[in-house]
Amino acid sequence: MPRSVNHVASRAKRKRILKLTRGYFGARKNVWTVAKNTWEKGLTYAYRDRRNKKRNFRALWIQRINAAARMEGISYSKLMGALAKAGIEINRKVLADLALNNPEAFKAIVAKVK
Repeated sequence: MPRSVNHVASRAKRKRILKLTRGYFGARKNVWTVAKNTWEKGLTYAYRDRRNKKRNFRALWIQRINAAARMEGISYSKLMGALAKAGIEINRKVLADLALNNPEAFKAIVAKVK
């Protein structure tokens, strides 16, 4: 008896991945094995970079807070220590946003902890 192969399902699976690789360069978009490998590698990059994104944003917030704090005559580390000592619980994301978009509020916070 001949072997039964589900061509419909296997072709659908290939089409689905080839559709996801549309826009890639060269053989990465249309050669099945290359496209599949590229797509799988892309998933690992996506997983890794979802974590790296958090690191990058935290570093950006710290740089913004430091720049704004030094304009007020205090360093970043002294400011964060003073905030903790004063019992002001404000995270770096909000503090960086205040430093960038609302300098008066940031000055008020710095004045409170000095």
